[in-house]
Formats: sequence, structure tokens, C-alpha cells
Amino acid sequence: MVSRQRRETNHQHKRTIKKETESDGLLNEGKEERLALLKATRKQHGRNQRARNLKALKPSIFALRSSYCFSTGAAEPSSSLPSPPRVPNLIGGKFADSQSSSTIDVINPATQEAVSRVPLTTNEEFRAAVSAAKQAFPAWRNTPLTTRQRVMLKLQELIRRDIDKLAMNITTEQGKTLKDAHGDVFRGLEVVEHACGMATLQMGEYVPNVSNGIDTFSIREPLGVCAGICPFNFPAMIPLWMFPVAVTCGNTFILKPSEKDPGASIILAELVRRRDRGEIERLSR
Repeated sequence: MVSRQRRETNHQHKRTIKKETESDGLLNEGKEERLALLKATRKQHGRNQRARNLKALKPSIFALRSSYCFSTGAAEPSSSLPSPPRVPNLIGGKFADSQSSSTIDVINPATQEAVSRVPLTTNEEFRAAVSAAKQAFPAWRNTPLTTRQRVMLKLQELIRRDIDKLAMNITTEQGKTLKDAHGDVFRGLEVVEHACGMATLQMGEYVPNVSNGIDTFSIREPLGVCAGICPFNFPAMIPLWMFPVAVTCGNTFILKPSEKDPGASIILAELVRRRDRGEIERLSR
């Protein structure tokens, strides 16, 4: 009798455990379904957000195409242009269209559309750029170093102001994501900030009595006209690695951007352009 009761108790206990296990299984299945639904909802939300971002950026893409000089100001979208704008040259502080009839199309990797056209600069225009840099060198070399630093301080302020436009241009011409394009600009901006401390970096050295009656000293001086040829993969970072340090040290600079994505360099050129000597004199006060 006792054995029978024990067997019945064990069977009841097993049935209870089985029901609890089945209940846990149902709960786990429901939990997995809820997690799968949550993941799907988040993924769809991400797709919708990217679609909204791309839709919001379309006016900026059209604005870049409709601006002749890649102006830093706002431009209205326009799809009625018969052909993409030509990239201008900046010589002697003035933008001018090249006289060359040969051009290279700048292609948007996402749409395969021509964003702009790069003229193949003529030998005469290249010599004019070198001549303008040579003529500007004596006055710029004699400009106080603190004034040159203030120019870089103003430049980094303008780059921060227009960082979204620069990033959008890089995305349009080079194909990077907007996040990578912002990083491209920011890494170059760090060099501009570094150039703002050039006063201490350009200090020379003096060592007295290194030998009997011999003292040594070193002086850091500008070299003259410098030049830089940029690759296509970092349209803003590499130009900003080059000319801010060279210019702050008192040199003049000739920059040749990549023909595949020159827009960022043109925007930077607009930011650093000075219309007259009076502006530099005001900065020196």
C-alpha cells in the first residue's frame, strides 16, 4: 500500500515537472519571437532613417552641381544645367576658368553622374600660378608669425562652420560614407589647429661653447614656393596636411588636388582666400 502511494506521488511529481518544462519552453519560444520581432523592427527603422537622410541630402548634392565655384554659400537645387560646372583655378587670389578645352569628368560613384569637369590646366596657366606664388612670397614671409597664426585660427573656425558641406562634397565625389567623410575633414582640421601654435614650433636653437670659442645656433626660415600633389583617397585631409603648415611657416603654396575629387580643395581654397592686403593688416593689429 505504501509502495503504491509512493509510485502515485512520483508520477504526479513527474507530470508537474513536465508541465513546468513545457511552460518554460513556451515562454522561451515567446521570448525568442519577441526578440526576433524587436530586431526586425529596429532594422526596418534603420532603413527608414537612412532613406530619410539620403532624401534630405539630395538638395545638397544638386547645390554642389549648380555652383560654378563650389561656393560656401547656399545654392538652390537645379537639374536644368546643360552640363556640369567646370572647376576653376585659383591664381593670384582670384578664381578663373582655365582656357583649356580638354576636361576630365568628376563622377559620383553612387549615381555615375558627372558632378563637375576638371580642365587640364595649360602650361601658361601653370607658369602664371608659379609666378603669382613667387611674387607673393616676399610680403608673406615678412608678415609677422603671430599674424599668420591668426589666419590659421580663422581658417579652423571656417572649416568647423562648413564641415558638413565639405563632408557632403567628399561623399558626392569620392564615395565615402558621411561619417568617414567627416573623419577625413576632422583629421585635416587637427593639423590646422597644430599650425596655430607655430610660434613655438619655429623657434631656433642656440648652444654656447660647444668647443673652444665655438657657439652653434640654428634659425628656421621659410623656403619659398612649395607645392603639393594630392591623391584621391583623402580629398580634405591630405591638402590640410600640406598647405596650412607650409603657409604658417611663411611659404607660399601651389596645390594640385586629385582630378577625381577636387571639390573639397576648391572649398578650402575659398576659405583661405584673402581679397586684399588690408585684411591681413587688420589681423596683425
